[in-house]
Amino acid sequence: MTLREQIGQLFMLGFTGTTVTHELADLLATYKPGGVILFARNLTDADQIVALTNDLQRHSAGSPLLIAVDQEGGRVSRLPAGFTIFPPCGTVGSCRSTELAYAAASATAQELRAVGINMNMAPVLDVNTNPRNPIIGDRAFGADPGLVGELGLATIAGLQQNRVVACGKHFPGHGDTVADSHKELPLVAASRERLDEVELRPFRSVIEQGDRGPAAIMTAHVLYPALDEQSPATLSSLILTDLLRRQWRFDGLIVTDDLEMHAIIDHYGVGDAAVGALQAGADLLLICKDRERAVTAMEAVHKSVTDGTLSAERLEASLRRIERVKARFLQPYRPADPTVAHAIVGSGTHRALLDQIQQTSERLTKASA
Repeated sequence: MTLREQIGQLFMLGFTGTTVTHELADLLATYKPGGVILFARNLTDADQIVALTNDLQRHSAGSPLLIAVDQEGGRVSRLPAGFTIFPPCGTVGSCRSTELAYAAASATAQELRAVGINMNMAPVLDVNTNPRNPIIGDRAFGADPGLVGELGLATIAGLQQNRVVACGKHFPGHGDTVADSHKELPLVAASRERLDEVELRPFRSVIEQGDRGPAAIMTAHVLYPALDEQSPATLSSLILTDLLRRQWRFDGLIVTDDLEMHAIIDHYGVGDAAVGALQAGADLLLICKDRERAVTAMEAVHKSVTDGTLSAERLEASLRRIERVKARFLQPYRPADPTVAHAIVGSGTHRALLDQIQQTSERLTKASA
C-alpha cells in the first residue's frame, strides 16, 4: 500500500444516502478507508442493506471494509423495521442472566452478518451510577460494575462467536457524567480509587479475558483529571497507551468515538484531533458524517507522517492491529446473500427470544418492587 492508502486504513467514515454515490465511490477509491459506519439514515430494509454493503465491499478490493453500526438495542438501534430490535441493556441487565445477554447478542450478530455488517459498536461497558447522566442511563446494563462486566463479556461472546467485531465503550467510563459529549466536553472528577472500583472495573474485567474479550475498545471524549489532568481520554497517551496498552496489555483496536462531536471540535481542529488521537495510541479514527472533515483529517495525518510528527512505527503498529482484526473476522470475505438474509432477519426464533427477555425483565422487576 502507498502511504496515503495506509493512512486511509486508520479511518472509519460515515456518509449520507442509501447507495454508493459517485462522490462516495471517489472517496473510497482515493483514500481507501479501513471501514465505514452505517446509521439509520443509510438503512431502509434488509434487501437494500445487502445491496449497499456488497457494493461498499466491491469498492474496497484491496482490503475488506470493517462495516460497523451502533446496534446496542433500545434507543440506540440503527436497524430498520423487520429486524429484531432487542430492548436496551438496562432491560437485559434487569434479567441478570448471562445466558439471555449472550443469546440477544448472538441473534443480533446473526442478523448483522446476514446483511453484510461485521462490526457492532457494543457492548456499553459504562456503569449507570449518575441519575443526572443525559446520555447513558438504560444504555448501561446497570449500576453494579460486576454485573456490567459479566453481561458485557457474555455480549462480546455472542457477537464475536458469530464473527461480528465487538467494540466495548466508552473507555474509561461515561456513566458518571452530567454532560453529553455530543454537545460539550464532560468531566468525571472521581478519584483514581473510585475509578478503579467502578468505572474501570468492567473494562478491565473483559480485557483480562484476552481473546475472549473485545477485539476493539472505543474511547470516551471525557476528561478524567485523576488519570490525565489535561487531555480527554481520546487524546490522552496516559490513558490509551500507559494504562490501556502497557498496564492492562490490551492489544486490540482502540477506536475513537466520533471526532465530529462537540467535545472535540469545540476545542480542537479535526486534523489536530486526528493526529493527537493517533499519537495518544488510537488505531481507528471515527468520522461519522462530514466528507470535508474526513478529508481534512486524513490529509493532516498524511502531513504528520511525512514531516515526522507521527512516526512510521506508530502508524505500522495500528496497521498491524487493523489487519489482524480483519483477518480474524472478515477473511475469507463472502458477499451477503439476500436469500440468507430473508431467512435470518426477524426470524421467529429471534422474536421469541425478544419476548422471553421482556417477560423475564417484567417478572423480576415486579418481584423486586
